[in-house]
Amino acid sequence: MLTNAPIAMRMGKINELAKKCEAEIIPADATSVTDLEHLVSRAVEILGGKLDFILHSIGMSPNVRKGRDYGDLNYEWMMKTLDVSGVSFHKVMQVAEKQDALNEWGSIMALSYIAAQRTYPGYSDMAQAKAVLESIARSYGARLGHQKKVRVNTISQSPTPTTAGSGVGGFDVFLDFAEKMSPLGNATAEECADYIVIMFSDYTRKVTMQNLMHDGGFSTSGITQAIVDDLMPKG
Repeated sequence: MLTNAPIAMRMGKINELAKKCEAEIIPADATSVTDLEHLVSRAVEILGGKLDFILHSIGMSPNVRKGRDYGDLNYEWMMKTLDVSGVSFHKVMQVAEKQDALNEWGSIMALSYIAAQRTYPGYSDMAQAKAVLESIARSYGARLGHQKKVRVNTISQSPTPTTAGSGVGGFDVFLDFAEKMSPLGNATAEECADYIVIMFSDYTRKVTMQNLMHDGGFSTSGITQAIVDDLMPKG
């Protein structure tokens, strides 16, 4: 099953992806509990049973999109950022819990970014949204673990050229810096997908409430030789 906001479906490539995956698309606004209730119940109906896994891959900031400085945020837009990029994760899990739509030993994942712990210019209120996302994963992970042995984790991915990520000012510089700071290089979108598959598998049944770094070693590198070489006086 695939889903996206109705307006985003007209601009993205979800239909192309659905054809490749032979998956059905159910339009839903992740901030609307009513839409999510329909999404979850319809998914259970189409799949013929409860859900084994859920992936939350949503991020959007009107302040970032419209270039608002962090010291001049529109707070209504900030609330929208938090709702779309963070609180929607709670809504998805709450709806699934209330509908008893999850199989035991299922796995729920969301995509995060290291800006939840560190400051990055231009990332703005998305940093707060990712911090909210990770906190929800821990709190709901404890709840669903006790209830149904369902695990909840986030993956902190390398900067990746996505529609949302590319809207951050200086994103190309982010990408280049992270590549040079990562001993293994940036993790690609395809490699992130592989990691998610592992986290959905039974091989990770006892991993829960974690923010998992998938960044080529970026998060634990102090400085690398590539950065030193860039900073050394030339000539």
